[in-house]
Amino acid sequence: MQNATALVASDVHLGGTSPEMSQAFHRWLERAAEEAGTLVLNGDLFDFWFEYRSVIPRGHMRTLTALRRLVEGGVDVHLVGGNHDWWGGSFLTDEIGVQFHRDPVTLSLGGRRALVAHGDGLGRGDIGYRLLRNVLRGRITQWGFRWIHPDLGAALARAISRTGDSDETVPTGPEHRTGALERWARDRLLEDDSLDLVLLGHTHSPVSVEVAPGRFYLNSGDWVTHASFVRLAFGQPPELCYWEG
Repeated sequence: MQNATALVASDVHLGGTSPEMSQAFHRWLERAAEEAGTLVLNGDLFDFWFEYRSVIPRGHMRTLTALRRLVEGGVDVHLVGGNHDWWGGSFLTDEIGVQFHRDPVTLSLGGRRALVAHGDGLGRGDIGYRLLRNVLRGRITQWGFRWIHPDLGAALARAISRTGDSDETVPTGPEHRTGALERWARDRLLEDDSLDLVLLGHTHSPVSVEVAPGRFYLNSGDWVTHASFVRLAFGQPPELCYWEG
């Protein structure tokens, strides 16, 4: 019988984080192959990902190979698009074998019904980002970006990425959305009695809150600074964990 344990991570930002954190994440993927029946990567696995028709972004072969091995080993791998890698497509699904979700999705994880979303654009406020997101995800924008040389496209993405921004005096990064996303998650749990969990990322802030008896909001944090993840084992309370391997 396949392992019922589910592992959830988010905001790894491969290509934009330190080599040490990237290496730690790859070691965690090796452990996931032994421990989990389901793996959920809840947005921003890559600091930048855009699928051209005949070009794959360089630098992620080790990660893609590890994910392919997980799939071949029987692990159910879900990848949720975040604000850095929403533009995934057929390469990830057909060649790697992951299940790619561009929108929030409800999954059965560790015997619980979970609403999974990256978190960008959710909750009140952040109107400017919502408008920008609609433009960036529009068909015309995607069509135009596809005709930019991949080297230039990657350079543009690096220029606007805020991964690793350490200026804590200016609360404009995703971490300032922590409260808004927690309120959004609470509302979803209170509105829908069938939900056991709401799982988010985006803020880079690990959070575990029992909103009602046995019903939780969990934010899996990030792999930029925390190396945090969520473990959902059948018949056990959800666990917010920190990788030390």
